[in-house]
Amino acid sequence: MAVKVLVVDDSSFFRRRVSEILEQDKDIDVIDFAVNGREAVDKARQLRPDVITMDVEMPVLDGISAVKEIMAANPTPILMFSSLTRDGATATLDALDAGALDFLPKKFEDIARNNEDAIKLLQNKVKEIGRRRLSRFSRPATSINKPSVNKETAPKTSIAQPDRSFSRPVIPVDTNAASVRASGKKYQIVAIGTSTGGPVALQTILTQLPANFPHPILLIQHMPAAFTPAFAARLNGLCKIKVKEAQQGDKLMPGTAYLAPGGQQMLIEGRGGNRTLRVFEDDSARITYKPSVDVTFASTAKSFQGDVLAVVLTGMGADGRDGARMLKQVGATIWAQDESTSVVYGMPQAVAAAGLSSASIALNDVATRLVREIGCG
Repeated sequence: MAVKVLVVDDSSFFRRRVSEILEQDKDIDVIDFAVNGREAVDKARQLRPDVITMDVEMPVLDGISAVKEIMAANPTPILMFSSLTRDGATATLDALDAGALDFLPKKFEDIARNNEDAIKLLQNKVKEIGRRRLSRFSRPATSINKPSVNKETAPKTSIAQPDRSFSRPVIPVDTNAASVRASGKKYQIVAIGTSTGGPVALQTILTQLPANFPHPILLIQHMPAAFTPAFAARLNGLCKIKVKEAQQGDKLMPGTAYLAPGGQQMLIEGRGGNRTLRVFEDDSARITYKPSVDVTFASTAKSFQGDVLAVVLTGMGADGRDGARMLKQVGATIWAQDESTSVVYGMPQAVAAAGLSSASIALNDVATRLVREIGCG
């Protein structure tokens, strides 16, 4: 069955090209268009599409407001298009908070010419989120777009995850995180890799960690370079731990999460208490993702050996599987997000199917398990 798509954009050129690109795939059917957010809300109610592609900046009703109304009345998987600017990054994060599942940079040059990679990426993202039949969405009324909070007194906050139903079997899931005992293993660092659905997943986990978290945390999120500074700043304002975009030469400190910059790779250099981050632009054609979970995981395995707790969260593809294999070989612990709470069960499934993960954990339980396993809080 083809994925039914509603294309929303005030640009006639963009609507036409997105439609042409999507309908090159026999598994996608563009059923209609909307030229502003208000029309999108109305057509979402009338047509019940499987996926909506949504521009951020539109007349009458902007994309973020449209997402909020659609998710309140007719929960639908939404893919946002946003400009590669600071304002565009902030707006995209707001849209994800409002309920959108994923985003793509709005690059007219890629849409205008037949960029094969851009075409396949758009088609695959639409099909992946379209195949997730979202039965019910539940999110709190609070917004993540708010002023910074005092890290010493801030209450724990989290975003409730969409309730999704799937037909495929999953590996056993920890249904009661509170009853799971710590393994007793000692760690020096935590590494978390994710892609589609990752911004909300990372926020859910990081905002629940205590200020005294004893180890550094590496975050690898597939995200454009223009977006990672805004995302790191937003997380830092919400979390009790410190969150920053990683920079060349950063010394690894406890209670600090380092977000790999978009378009670059993040490695670990040095030994013992002198470990620092190496952040660099990677022009290798072999590496698809920049940043890459595999690259950072492999470096972490080399530097910390088995003293690593790695977590692979929601995302398309299999980035993280090879790095997790290297971690596993040196005795590290690997966890994967469970299928039911993943926006796209690609990356965690790849790790689980390869027999690399020791636990499949629901998103809202990851922080609790982390705190217990690490022995803090």
